[in-house]
Amino acid sequence: MTMFTLADLETIVAARARSDDPTSYTAKLAARGLSKAAQKLGEEGVETVIAALTEDDAALTGEAADLLYHLLVVLHLRGLPLSSVMDELQRRTAQTGLQEKASRPQAAS
Repeated sequence: MTMFTLADLETIVAARARSDDPTSYTAKLAARGLSKAAQKLGEEGVETVIAALTEDDAALTGEAADLLYHLLVVLHLRGLPLSSVMDELQRRTAQTGLQEKASRPQAAS
């Protein structure tokens, strides 16, 4: 069996977001725009945290899947490919986490 990847999901999200299939949740979410998709991403983030702290592994797995899906919808709507995120993760893993964090520009106070 072939492993399903985030790249596979990215392809599916892109195809469904462009479709006019009235039964596609992705098409409906994409049609509602970036603000709604970003709102859903935030909701799924909160639900993932709650599941991590209070629910079983199956619930956390489901919420993590929802979170990743909504993240890919938001990336698609922004025109940002998953490969850009993966490149950034690769860049960050070339050094320790504390070194990477210290190298980030400091936010204005």
